[in-house]
This record gives sequence, C-alpha cells and structure tokens, in this order.
Amino acid sequence: MPGHKGGLGFSQTSEGKKIYEKLIKYDVTEIDGLDNLHHPEGIIKEAQELLRKLYGSWKAYFLVNGSTSGNLAMIFSSFNEGDKIIVERNCHRSIFNGIIMRKLKPIYIKNKINNKYNAPLSIDMEHFLYCIKKNEDAKGIIITYPSYYGVCVDLSVIVKEAKKYSMKVLVDSAHGAHFGANDKLPKSAVELGADMVVMSSHKTLPSFTQTAYLHVMSSVDVEKVDFYISAFTSTSPSYMLMCSMDYARFFLETEGKEAYSKLLSITEKYKQMINKIKGFHVIEEDDIKLRIDKTRFILNIEKGYSGHKLFQYLNNNSITAEMSDSSNVILIFSPFNREEDFIKLYETLKACNLKELEDKYMDILLLDLPEAKLLPFEVMDKSKRQVKLKDSRGNISFANIIPYPPGIPLIMMGEIIDEDIINMIQYYLDNQVTVIGTYYKKNVMEYFVDVVEISKKS
Repeated sequence: MPGHKGGLGFSQTSEGKKIYEKLIKYDVTEIDGLDNLHHPEGIIKEAQELLRKLYGSWKAYFLVNGSTSGNLAMIFSSFNEGDKIIVERNCHRSIFNGIIMRKLKPIYIKNKINNKYNAPLSIDMEHFLYCIKKNEDAKGIIITYPSYYGVCVDLSVIVKEAKKYSMKVLVDSAHGAHFGANDKLPKSAVELGADMVVMSSHKTLPSFTQTAYLHVMSSVDVEKVDFYISAFTSTSPSYMLMCSMDYARFFLETEGKEAYSKLLSITEKYKQMINKIKGFHVIEEDDIKLRIDKTRFILNIEKGYSGHKLFQYLNNNSITAEMSDSSNVILIFSPFNREEDFIKLYETLKACNLKELEDKYMDILLLDLPEAKLLPFEVMDKSKRQVKLKDSRGNISFANIIPYPPGIPLIMMGEIIDEDIINMIQYYLDNQVTVIGTYYKKNVMEYFVDVVEISKKS
C-alpha cells in the first residue's frame, strides 16, 4: 500500500499524469470556485455524486481523515449512548475507540481459526447466529469485510439476519474499495445491502495515503451523517487528497474492469506456479470454502517453517509484503504491479533455502470470550495499577490485550482475567509474539499488565 504503487497508478493515464506533474498546485484551500467539503455545492458535490453512482449508494462522502473518521462517523450517526451492538472481535482499533467514545454495550462475535493454515480467516458464523438471536434488542452489527487476509465473510447472510430484527449493518471495508470492479472479485458491501460502508481508497486504488470513502444507504439518517462527518473531519481538508480520490473513482470507472481482468489473470498464473514450489502454498477459495480477494496472496508456508522469517527473507530481497503471522505472509497487489514483480516473487521463492526459515511451530489459539465485568467506556473512568501477569487472576483488565499476530484480542478492557487467559498470554510471549497490553520489567524479569483499581469502598 498505497494502491498507486509508488506513483505508477498516476503515470499510466493522461489524467493521472496531470495530477502527478501538477500536484503541488492542488494544495489550495476553500477559495472561490473550489467548493467546501463541509458544505459541498459545486465540484466536490459533483465528484461525490459520481462516486455514489459508481458504487450504487444513496450518498457518498470523501474522507480526508482516513477510514478511521468514517468508522467513527458511522458509529456516532447510527447509535445512541447505551445502545447494545454486535461486533466481531477482530475489528480495527478505530471501531473499538468509537464504541468507547459513544458509550456502547458491545456483544462480541468470536473469530475462527483455520487449523490447516493456522490463520484467523473469518468470524464464527455459528456464533454470530447465536449472538443475534440472543440479543434481539441490539441496534446494529459491525463487521469487517474483507479481513486483513482478504477473506470475506458471507455478508449477505449477515444482512438478511439483521433485517429480521431491524438492525443496521455497518461495514469496515477498508480493504475492499476495488470490490465489484470485476466479476471474479467479491461483491462490494454496498451491493450486498449494508447500511453504511467505509472504504480505504488508498489501500487498493490509485489514491493517496489517508484517503477513504463513506457510503450510506436510504435507511440512514443522512443529516446525522453530515454532522458527524464534519465533526470528525479537518476544517482544512486537503484538495490534493480529494483530487486523488476523484481520480481513483475515475480510474475504477473507466479502466477498472480491464485493469483488474489483467491483474487477476497474472495473479492466477503465478499462484499456480508458486503452488508447485516445495514448502509454499497460496491459499485458494476451494481450500477454505470462503470468498477471497484474489488481488492478494495469503502465502502459507509448511509446518516447521516461520512466516515471520519468510517475511524477512522477502524483505531482504526487496519484496515488501504487507504482514506476516507464524505461518503466512500477506502480499497485496494492484493493477499497477508489473509482471516483473510477480516474476521476481516467484524466482525469489524458488531460490529460497527452506532450512533458513526453520522455526518452532506455534499454533494460533483463541479462547472462549471472557466474562465482562465493566463496559469499555466505564473502564476509562477508573484508576489502574500494574500487577505481574502471573498474579493477575481475578482482576479486571484495564487494557485490550492483543497478540500480534493474529491481532485478535485475548481479553478486552472490562473483562475478567482468568487462569486460561494468563496461560494463553504466556504462551504467546514464550513464542516471541508481541503482545500489546503487556509490559516487561527487566529489573524483576517479569511481565506486567494493567488492571482496574477497585475502590475499597466498593
């Protein structure tokens, strides 16, 4: 990322070249004739209308503060303080921040580990159906589509179930701005019936970092959205960012179908070639029975070898992957990757000495959801203290404790730490996995965690 791949997304069309060559001239403010993002009536309104038509939404917005501002706007315009919502455990931090700021009551959906490929590829749909039936009073559902791995939950089923209970479906589709550009790609969350959808245009389209789109449907109170979009947006929005977003829409509309057809042809070709190399396998839809964004590779490595070491090996050979876990490396492509990039990837993998990637195998494990004692926003008003991890049993966690990878919280703020949680955190630490929310103190050679300080009066 970003999807323009170092400027190639702008240099391949005459319109893009104009932006590339005159970019600094677009660094202007709301002077006469240039419209105002907070009250668009001219060229910005026209550009957002073109965006709306392309995706088929009721109204579309340019976001100059990234998908984070869109996620916050979705949450604040859809829910009121105290509302109960259903949310998957593996969400972006901006979703969790929005839940705290809006003082919501989250009901978490479990994520599911694919044991064969040792990766958290999707939510547990059985648990989702259980959650929605047990919490019919929830006001909405927040889903990530696709996941960081490019795997798509069956969003049509989620939307169908939500409508039975008049719940809104909010989708963080940060990695899905290109969906629908080609029939071989998953459908966009807008097309599948979500009420609100955020897309990071910069992740997969030729658009600058920090740019994103928000789409809303007719089921949404647009006046509220207008207010919160403005509230979470800089009063000095960058015209360079907006220009790149409009160009990304233009590219998708005029060149997208053919461009993605070529890209998907290349990814399919090299996927098959890589899958013949000993030790490596690019995960396919038939492997996991779920839709996958075929513009990215989930490159799985055989048991006994390290995904992290593979990531570093690729980096040492000037191939920048997106992320790694203990068994997989994620690579994200766009129409602006050249075939030479794929040739280099293939030849680098073919030349790899697997012995150099040997490592102790570590299963990615998740536990059942812990017991919640306090709501996340209630924790923010409490005092905290640090305790040794091994002595933290029975305390209320003051922080979200997250092994990365896989990036799914073992425990959220307000939940009770039990012996299983302690053992799981220690398991990840013993395997040299970074665990956000833990602290190592060299003077005592112990790991510590933050817990809620309970008043003696209570």
